[in-house]
Amino acid sequence: MGGTEHLTVQREGATLVLTLNRPDARNALSLAMLVGLYDGWLEADADDTVRSIVLTGAGGAFCAGMDLKALAGDRMQGQRYRDRLKDDPDLHWKAMLRHHRPRKPVIAAVEGHCVAGGTEILQGTDIRVAGESATFGLFEVRRGLFPIGGSTVRLQRQIPRTHALEMLLTGRPYSAREAAGIGLIGHVVPDGTALAEALEIAERINACGPLAVEAVKASVYETAEMTETDGLAAELTRGWPVFDTADAKEGARAFAEKRPPVYKRA
Repeated sequence: MGGTEHLTVQREGATLVLTLNRPDARNALSLAMLVGLYDGWLEADADDTVRSIVLTGAGGAFCAGMDLKALAGDRMQGQRYRDRLKDDPDLHWKAMLRHHRPRKPVIAAVEGHCVAGGTEILQGTDIRVAGESATFGLFEVRRGLFPIGGSTVRLQRQIPRTHALEMLLTGRPYSAREAAGIGLIGHVVPDGTALAEALEIAERINACGPLAVEAVKASVYETAEMTETDGLAAELTRGWPVFDTADAKEGARAFAEKRPPVYKRA
């Protein structure tokens, strides 16, 4: 498994857990973290035994956004990461899920601060769980900056535009309950239990047919901006091949035999 000094990777059954690991800076984004994140997304998609991904943060925080000083990197320790960025100038956007979408479902487990770049990464995840004391927000305009991680495009497609504009234009913080109320997150749980809840959701996903799960996720995103007619046609293109897989036949047999299915991605 990969990972860097600011991004840890571990397995929990069929789930790959990526942990933003810079708690002394509330997991503000560093170059080492971004490289680790992108490598983690690639690792999950390349390994067929991984069926879901959980993204979380260490030390009671999710991510406090960009740390420009850390992104410059220490001359000795950061050179290899700068070389990676030089070889792939788009790497940081891929790491933040702006220019990359993993084919496996991504579940965010949020505790504490999830602001600025943290809220931007959040918008690239599929399912979102937060502790009740978590804080969300896009603070860029308060500092005369622009939320260039994709928020002016994605946020209005994920929550009602009036809420998206208020979040973007006021730069104010939002509680977990407020974030759930406008649809930014799906679950609010007691503090300290977001990761456990995310792993439970991941286990429910892992028990399903992996080819079906990946096709469903792909269809949802592919058809999001299509007309209904075009979307329904695209759905058939994605969906019909799933019925011809060995996994689909195993699912039917397991149901008839009243036993858990054993899927093999075939």
